[in-house]
Amino acid sequence: MVEVLLDVINVYKYFGGVKAVDGVSFNIKPGEKLFIVGPNGAGKTTLVNLISGYLKPDRGSIVFKGDDVTKLGLAEKVRRGIARSFQLVTIFDKLTVAENIAIAVASHLGRNIVAYRSLHSYRDILDDTERILKLFGLEGVADRYPTEISQGDRKILDVALTFALKPELIILDEPTSGVATREKYAIMERLIKALEVSNVTPIIVEHDMDIVFRYATRVLVMHEGKVIASGAPDDVRKMDDVKRILLGGIHA
Repeated sequence: MVEVLLDVINVYKYFGGVKAVDGVSFNIKPGEKLFIVGPNGAGKTTLVNLISGYLKPDRGSIVFKGDDVTKLGLAEKVRRGIARSFQLVTIFDKLTVAENIAIAVASHLGRNIVAYRSLHSYRDILDDTERILKLFGLEGVADRYPTEISQGDRKILDVALTFALKPELIILDEPTSGVATREKYAIMERLIKALEVSNVTPIIVEHDMDIVFRYATRVLVMHEGKVIASGAPDDVRKMDDVKRILLGGIHA
C-alpha cells in the first residue's frame, strides 16, 4: 500500500482576478477520513474540482499514488481511481435503484446493457449490483424508483453510483445537505461503514460541524482560497481562527 494516496502541492486556481484556490498544499494517506470545511466562497468546491479533473490548476501539482495527474481530465482520473459524488444528486428517476447501480457498474466495465434484456441476463453486472446494494443498505429499496425513496436513501444512492466506479479515493460534496437533521448521522454511519469495509479513502466537503468533528480523522479548514488550519478534529476546533471563522467565536 502506498504511504501517501494523494499529494496536492502548492495548487492555485484563478477566475479573473479572484484566487479561488491560493497555494493549497496537503496530502491524504489511505484510510484517512479528510473533511474539508470553510465558509461559502472559501474555495472548497474549486479544490475538489481540481482534484477530480473537472478543472485544471493554473499552477501546482496533484500527485496520486506517486503519479503526476495534474493535467489529466475527469475520465482518466476515474480510470486511475479518483471519483467524485455531487452535492446535487444525479439519478435516473425512471430506472429503479438497482437499475441505476447496474448502469454505473456496466459503465465501469465498459459494457452496454440492452434495454429489452432482463438485468438477470448480465450475471457479472448483477453480482456487483447486489454487492453494492447490500454494502450501502439499499437492498430493501432495490426495486423502487428513486422518486419513491427517502431523501436520505437518494443521497446514499448517489454515493453508491460513484462507488460503482471502484475508486480508491472518493470525493463527496455535502453528502448530508438537504437532509433532515435526524437523518444526517444515520446517513454518515452507512457511508463511513461502507467505505471502511471497502478500503476506499474519502475526502468529504461538509458544512455541518457536528458531523465533521464526529467522523473526521483529519480536518482541512479553508478561508478565502487558503488552508488556514489542518489537523486532528480536537486540535483544529481549539484554534482561534477556526473558532472565529467557523464557530462564530464560540469556544469549543
